Amino acid sequence: MNRRNLLKSSAALGFASALPTLAAGKLLASAGAGQTQAGKDQPMAKTNPLTPPAKGSIPVAFLISDEAQVIDFCGPWEVFAGVAIPGSDENAFQVYTVAETLKPITATGGMKIVPDYTFETAPAPKVIVIPAQAGATKAMFDWIRMSTKGTDVTMSVCTGAFVLARTGLLSGKSATTFHEAFDGFEKQYPDIKLIRGARFVEDGNLASSGGLTSGMDLAFRVVERYFGREVTEKLAFQLEYQGKGWMNSGSNEVYAEYERPKKPTTGQLCPVCSMEGNPSISSSYKGKTYYFCMQDHKVTFEEAPEEFLKAS
Repeated sequence: MNRRNLLKSSAALGFASALPTLAAGKLLASAGAGQTQAGKDQPMAKTNPLTPPAKGSIPVAFLISDEAQVIDFCGPWEVFAGVAIPGSDENAFQVYTVAETLKPITATGGMKIVPDYTFETAPAPKVIVIPAQAGATKAMFDWIRMSTKGTDVTMSVCTGAFVLARTGLLSGKSATTFHEAFDGFEKQYPDIKLIRGARFVEDGNLASSGGLTSGMDLAFRVVERYFGREVTEKLAFQLEYQGKGWMNSGSNEVYAEYERPKKPTTGQLCPVCSMEGNPSISSSYKGKTYYFCMQDHKVTFEEAPEEFLKAS
């Protein structure tokens, strides 16, 4: 039996054993989740169960472009792919990648990925996962806005929060992001309440996680909201995942007071978010070259460069 079948078989067994208590599990799905405050501004998480379909899988779209952060989407991918429907060969979640074109994208570390669908051909998702990435475009923002009208959860991971924020959907809501991007996020999106030190933040059908591995905890949290605590604990056990952050949204409190060093150790900082600039993403203004962490920030800078230079 290969690894994938082992996970599916084990997850199905765990799922089946939890069915008698599934209703109760849903009611208690958030018990303990978010009960620790991340600093004085961290809101308490509320029980917010989701209803899985009577039959069939829950479609989960992973939105990718060049420089997509591998752990941001591969971690949650394994979480969602590991949940099986008992008595069926179907996974509880149907995972697939979506991009502007089917042209191979280059993720971090040089990984090459051929997207499964384009924005025009992708199945309508019930969950969207937005990792950190450098190739966000207007077409991507438009697709997120349109698709989120029908999602149970649209979630960002790490600086994928900048992509989600760029759509305008987070305006007036709460969110979090990678700890090194806190200052830049607040500067660029003052209308969004940034929660520093949160492992994840949920606001309506939008959710955001801290950096990197935090995305796995948010994915576990989404599984819990659909299928309850017991199913999710069994899934975490089968994946040998010992983290408990998915049970406690305030568990990134160690980053609550984080302040990014004022000067970069190498290279130049992105003038939009103050993260390390990518030498391949640059723009010239008044005889000086500026480097950006992602393409979207280059576009944002070019729309109003003086605003960012004045604040830096």
